[in-house]
Amino acid sequence: MFKKLTLSGIILFLNVNSLVAQSTDSTSIGIQNSDTLKTRLLSEITIVGAGSKSDIHQLPQIVGTNIYAGKKSSLVVLDNVQGNIVNNTMRQILAKVPGIFIWESEGSGIQVGISARGLSPNRSWEFNVRQNGYDIAADPYGYPEAYYNPQMQAVQRIEIVRGQGALQYGPQIGGMVNYILKNGSNFSRPFQVETFQTVGSNGLFNTYNAIGGKTKKVNYYTFFDHRNAEGWRSNNQYNSNTGSGTVTYKFSERLSITADLTYWHARSQQPGGLTDEQFNQNPQQSLRARNWFDLTWATAAIHTDYKINESQRLSIKLFGMNGDRNSIGFNPSNGILTADVVDLNTGQYANRTLDKDQYRNYGLEARYLHHYSIGKNLHSLSTGIRLYSGSTFRFRGGVGSNGGAYDDAIQTGTTWTGNIEYKSGNVAWFAENMFQLTDRFVLIPGIRYEYITAKASGYSSLVNNVPLYLQNQEQGRGFVIAGLGAEYRITKNASLYANATQSYRPVQFADLTTPPTTDVIDPNLTDSKGLNIDIGYRGHHRDFLKFDISLYHLQYDNRIGSIKQQRLDGSFYNLRTNVGSSSSKGIELFTEYNITRSLSASKRVGDVSVFASYSYNDARYNSFKVITTVNSALQESNYQNRKVEYAPENILRAGLSYAFQGFSTTLQYSFTDQVFSDANNTLLPTANGQNGKIPSYKIIDVALAYKHHSGLQLKSGINNVMNENYFTRRAGGYPGPGVLPSDGRTFFVTVGFVMP
Repeated sequence: MFKKLTLSGIILFLNVNSLVAQSTDSTSIGIQNSDTLKTRLLSEITIVGAGSKSDIHQLPQIVGTNIYAGKKSSLVVLDNVQGNIVNNTMRQILAKVPGIFIWESEGSGIQVGISARGLSPNRSWEFNVRQNGYDIAADPYGYPEAYYNPQMQAVQRIEIVRGQGALQYGPQIGGMVNYILKNGSNFSRPFQVETFQTVGSNGLFNTYNAIGGKTKKVNYYTFFDHRNAEGWRSNNQYNSNTGSGTVTYKFSERLSITADLTYWHARSQQPGGLTDEQFNQNPQQSLRARNWFDLTWATAAIHTDYKINESQRLSIKLFGMNGDRNSIGFNPSNGILTADVVDLNTGQYANRTLDKDQYRNYGLEARYLHHYSIGKNLHSLSTGIRLYSGSTFRFRGGVGSNGGAYDDAIQTGTTWTGNIEYKSGNVAWFAENMFQLTDRFVLIPGIRYEYITAKASGYSSLVNNVPLYLQNQEQGRGFVIAGLGAEYRITKNASLYANATQSYRPVQFADLTTPPTTDVIDPNLTDSKGLNIDIGYRGHHRDFLKFDISLYHLQYDNRIGSIKQQRLDGSFYNLRTNVGSSSSKGIELFTEYNITRSLSASKRVGDVSVFASYSYNDARYNSFKVITTVNSALQESNYQNRKVEYAPENILRAGLSYAFQGFSTTLQYSFTDQVFSDANNTLLPTANGQNGKIPSYKIIDVALAYKHHSGLQLKSGINNVMNENYFTRRAGGYPGPGVLPSDGRTFFVTVGFVMP
């Protein structure tokens, strides 16, 4: 049953279009044999699909110790993406992943905000965001915002798994996103060099330089990336620096250890929000010149991979993350209508507000894969454990300087108005089993047990310079989630797949730190729960057609919010509790058709292909309780059947590509439907720009590239060719408040060299 991968195996693997762009020597992948439809194990893959020009693939049934059979998944190969990866332009990078909604309020690409199926795109916090298989968010249990995102020039591939990823990866409602960095395993020499230099609009300069190599025992890769620009808007300058290194040592054909370390620092000026009227007048203007955002992130991991024998494999990953988030600016509680101007009495600007967060997280994940036979069929069990500890130290309301440059020092003689420490802990176990019931049909049941602890201590504010300490909040709870997936291969190249999987989103830190004088935390407050259901049909026809069409339903229960309540003495307070539920249902469609290959003309005239990635999403509240005060009395209403905020009904990305003898170009069209920015579905914009409809928008991008056999590479592109004025986000506080405009027309040019 178990065989070494041969050249014919590689060819077979490419033909069935189940490829991993690049993986380590001991990756195990379960696929279907095109002749017998029997499951085979292809082991010891070094490079698979590196010669492919495609940027989008489906994840194989098994990669390493992970099972992906029956799941809605995508694999994006960054080397083949036609677009601006220098600035992490996600609408181009994820163009062929249907249904991804993107906040485009950060032209620098420092902050990435993506979502799917009617969930919030706020720093991708509805996804479980990982790098090289481990967490990189601030705290996945209490504050899952992904402040750090890797520089895409260093990313080898992006793995995206929708809702069913919860069984293997833990907290999320929307799925899992995993950025796999380059590791040198594709190199053929002990020492090789990559270098890319980019210039572009608004003073953009980027330098990316890397060295790596591979010997019989070792493969390694290290890079340094610097990027700076003035930004498209006024008061929008930024710079970022990233250094990273990874090395893998193979003790034997069965045992290898990988160590990786990444350090990232980014500082950006925040131009603030606008009102709708100001946006229509000039979206490039800025009313905030003294707001700054500073991020420092360090991640480290040691990964041991041990192939016990041909049918058993063990993977152990020990990881840690230290992150710092600092912001300083004109008090964000002052709306954009309040100007940040010099005080005529003092002749100086007001002191700015300083906030700091420190994240210190550590964890261990161990996974075990076992292939076993019952009768004539091969089955696969994936199981594992997770241990995690996180600490967040939050300092709020510090008195900063009255200057304009970045300065994170609190003024002498002052103290923080809020000083809180959060603790989170997690112990989890999961198991999934892929049962090969027939030559064509696999069934994948799974289960996960979670035990989570959360604790908050400190004070949230000062009253007459006396700390107002938090309510005593410490939670510990355990629960089980489960799922069931299936895949049926209709032909050797096409299959039906389906799954139904539970997921969850833990109670957030913010839900545990409400001010005790005005707010009360419901003692029965529970984690939010999700249920993702997918059913789809995917595959390919020969080498010129790919397709994946699916229906989905996402049920989101126990949403958390605040409702106003009244005490017996007539005073009012806010109750932090579970307030309602929502559901999203729709269709996700992707197809790519190579015209010249279908006519057997690609060798003569090159590859001409078209693609379309489309989603329809109907996301509405089933129930959402709202209680307000009217004439000193409580009045209850319900947002039932109102649309979920930031949930576009239609998202379409389509493109035309041409490639011939090293030259390639892509024209891409993107359409995103209108959305509401609040659950009340406020239609007309408010005076401060914080609520109201966000109009639909259409964007056209063009990219060109040329790769010479000597290793020389040229890339160029124009983003937003038609210079569309649009925005994707309204902010209620920092980095707004108000409308946050997206970038207009910009261009870039890259000159690179990759040692052949």
